[in-house]
Amino acid sequence: MLARVYTLGDEVSRARQMGAPLVALETTVVTHGLPHPRNLELAADMEATVRAHGAVPATIAVLDGKIRVGMTAEELKNLVAARPLRKISRRDFAPALARGESGGTTVAGTMIAAHAAGIRVFATGGIGGVHRFPPYDVSADLPELAHTPVIVVCAGAKAILDLPATLEMLETWGVPVIGYQTDDFPAFYSRSSGLPVSARAESPAEVAEIARFHWGLGLESAILVTVPPPQASALPADELETAIQQALREAEAQKIRGQASTPFLLARVSELTGQASLRANLDLLLNNARVAAQIAVALGGSKAKLLV
Repeated sequence: MLARVYTLGDEVSRARQMGAPLVALETTVVTHGLPHPRNLELAADMEATVRAHGAVPATIAVLDGKIRVGMTAEELKNLVAARPLRKISRRDFAPALARGESGGTTVAGTMIAAHAAGIRVFATGGIGGVHRFPPYDVSADLPELAHTPVIVVCAGAKAILDLPATLEMLETWGVPVIGYQTDDFPAFYSRSSGLPVSARAESPAEVAEIARFHWGLGLESAILVTVPPPQASALPADELETAIQQALREAEAQKIRGQASTPFLLARVSELTGQASLRANLDLLLNNARVAAQIAVALGGSKAKLLV
């Protein structure tokens, strides 16, 4: 029989007992997306933003073979120092747990753990999707969005991806793509991709009501809430595309594939834009944490579930 694999942080445990609103936060941006110490600063800033808007943060990772839902600052330091350090998606939980390893959870991985803990709202930067090259490289985030009922607040899909193909797959799997105060699908660093969302919501309360109806019908997909990045740090689409095309050519020449491709491309785009894309990324993460907390408050408290 499996030992208990989930560990709840004290703050998260208290929030569950009180029925307080919770917001899940992922950790691949901490473990694989940003250099030290900016990664730990961002984790603290995102948690502070969630608290400032009335919800309780639940930062999720795998540490020493346990799924942690809610982490202390010391646990986060231990996480980023761990070796080996995995990226944890659906396929990666069991090997990491069996070997007592550690890793940051991806969008898909965070959704799985959040749902198991009864957390219905999750803030991230951008989801994974269909890669431009090779086109058969499709993120595990997409099927997870199709099958796991969590509100995912993001700035669209990462701009390095094939955004039209990503939206087509979301449509195929019946995932509502809600534009938060916008009719356009954001392009992560840019406020618009030129592509339409499936519906628009003007407020956290409206998002919460859409989610209640969707899940009340017995539909089990996620609700994808797309929030444009803040105007002050968003990048012009044409400038961004030039950097992306160069990064893609370099990745192809170096034969970078699979889980290594996204970190490489994001880092290279940051270099090519003079760190402007990094600034946009940090700003949109905090903005998404704010919107997610407001939605969690509108939706109501956490929903208790039996953990493994």
